Amino acid sequence: MSQVSDPASTERHQLPVRTLVAASIGNAIEWFDWTIYATFAVYFSSQFFDKSSPTLALIGTTSTYALAFFFRPLGGILLGRLADVRGRRWAMLVTILLMAGGSFVIAILPTYQMVGWLAPILLLLARIAQGLSLGGEVSNASAYLAEIAPSSRRGRYSSFFYISTGIALLAAGILGLVLTTTLSRPELETWGWRIAFLVGGLLGLLGLWLRRTLAETEQFEENAERARAVRNPLLLTLTQHPKAVLQLFGFTLLSTLCFYTFFSALTPFAVQFRQADGSEVFLALSIGTVVFIALQYPMGAAADRFGRKPQLLIWSGLMTVITVPLSLLITDRPPLLNLIIVFSVGLGLYTFMSSIAPAIMSELFPTELRALGIGAWYNLTVALFGGTAPLLISALSAADRPDLFFWYVSGGALIAFLIILTMPETKGRQLM
Repeated sequence: MSQVSDPASTERHQLPVRTLVAASIGNAIEWFDWTIYATFAVYFSSQFFDKSSPTLALIGTTSTYALAFFFRPLGGILLGRLADVRGRRWAMLVTILLMAGGSFVIAILPTYQMVGWLAPILLLLARIAQGLSLGGEVSNASAYLAEIAPSSRRGRYSSFFYISTGIALLAAGILGLVLTTTLSRPELETWGWRIAFLVGGLLGLLGLWLRRTLAETEQFEENAERARAVRNPLLLTLTQHPKAVLQLFGFTLLSTLCFYTFFSALTPFAVQFRQADGSEVFLALSIGTVVFIALQYPMGAAADRFGRKPQLLIWSGLMTVITVPLSLLITDRPPLLNLIIVFSVGLGLYTFMSSIAPAIMSELFPTELRALGIGAWYNLTVALFGGTAPLLISALSAADRPDLFFWYVSGGALIAFLIILTMPETKGRQLM
């Protein structure tokens, strides 16, 4: 990779908003479908497991959540390779079909009381389909956004990935707020949660319609033959790009802990183990998500101007020192202000990394290995550390040691900081 000047850096640039919206809306729908599972798990867990023990039912539901994550690396490998040899657009259409189908299935699943242990088995199968889908979606959408961007504006283009994600998560949070304020807890537990999955499936059909108009990237077209000629591509990422794999692991370790702590794990933790008001938790999460969305583009622009590495070091360094003190604000029956501070500070800091995630991941691998390289190693890290976050915080809380979870996140932040120190600055570089 050589650093060269980009004409776009000296000329007024017009963002291809229609293309960015078409790609990002599909990603937003993917994340909406994925997130509502974690968001509403505390309410529907007794529908798929024995309701005589709510804590064990929640652990069973979050275990299903965690198990599905281990299919994300497989989805990243299969759909990433598909994107490398057939094109980003085609692979992104497949991912959204899998995600929407999984949501429709969950919306109509029979309960544990109706069919016994068949209920959690069917739930797991639907989640596996969604795990495969999201495993391919993250890598393919990241590669697509990075490849259509001028090198001097890759951070700005990349920010649309988590702008779309934030909008999806905000929509899930608002839906949770509406349902928790209009329905009683028994209504939510028996049928209200199904509304969210039905909405997710319908939105998937909308995303499929929008994505059909996307054009393939020039970067893929120019390297398609070379990608098709590659043999053992997964092995090549390890033998030819081992440092890139390690660096991807390092910042993804903390990234996924941040994402699933603030967007997934804290909601059931606060409601189930700290007796927080459900509607207040959803409101605080929604406010934090607005902060998260609003900071994406400015932080992407800052990375284009000042570099990726300073932002990543500030983010990982601060997360190392503030995670445990921030968790102390989630007291028994925490006031709304405490919840707002926790979500806003945590998600605000996360934008230092999330805004440029597609850029920094895409800058690690050459085009012929990009989607598979990101898909395999990003998703393996997410499966190990993100998918287990809700399960771990639930188990530690049940053992009356939730503080250990936040020390665990702080330790992950320190590891990320040390690995980020080894990364080169890639601001303004052409993709390989």
